[in-house]
Amino acid sequence: MAGVRRERDDAVGVLTLDEPATLNAMTPDLLGDLAKAIGEMTGDPEVRALVLTGAGRGFCSGQNLKAAAILGDDIVDGVMRHYWPAFKALRECRVPVVVAVNGVAAGGGFSLAMAGDVIVASRSASFIQVFSRIALVPDLGSTWMLPRLVGRQRALELMMMNEPLSAEQAKEWGLVRDVFDDAALRDGALALARRLANGPTRALVATRRLLDDSEHATYADQFRREIETQAEIRNSADALEGRNAFLEKRAARFSGR
Repeated sequence: MAGVRRERDDAVGVLTLDEPATLNAMTPDLLGDLAKAIGEMTGDPEVRALVLTGAGRGFCSGQNLKAAAILGDDIVDGVMRHYWPAFKALRECRVPVVVAVNGVAAGGGFSLAMAGDVIVASRSASFIQVFSRIALVPDLGSTWMLPRLVGRQRALELMMMNEPLSAEQAKEWGLVRDVFDDAALRDGALALARRLANGPTRALVATRRLLDDSEHATYADQFRREIETQAEIRNSADALEGRNAFLEKRAARFSGR
């Protein structure tokens, strides 16, 4: 059945967009299932990191135009109702999210890749905005995420010129952390996700939230917010374990609590 495939690899949940015939093009059903799958996976306290990837030859080719009618005449209401929950679930996920881009990430698929915490890519992967080809503007969070990841000038170039960005170039620009041979992508993504899962995930997610909040805060406000967050988590099990491990000169054993 088309949708999102769920798998477990110890403490890592693996979610695979599973509509390869369309290069996993976005539909309300697919993104609805993605939001549901994220909730199901992260509802399990034993899951401490996620990997999001695509089946077949591509990660996500963007909007499935044949399904666009489902969004209705009010495009704003339709997108916010059908698409936003999946993006929100990724941005606010209670565990770190690794996005493994296999093949193309185009248009909204590019936006989806950026909604995770860390991107890794196969050597054959490419990223392309495509919107100006059809006289539209980037959407699904691209104008917020992309300049923050690669800088304003490079983001504007990608959005205006519609030239594909290779995996290697994306790594050079700081969009992608690692590039793997195609056959090694899954193993590479899982290794990174396991590393995150073994970390103090509560603190990692709080760090993500602080970075997102900082985009709209003054230096003084952010300075205070950082300390407020420290006060919230300083007595967590992981924080106590981290301090004890430091004092005892041993590796910390984090639990995500």
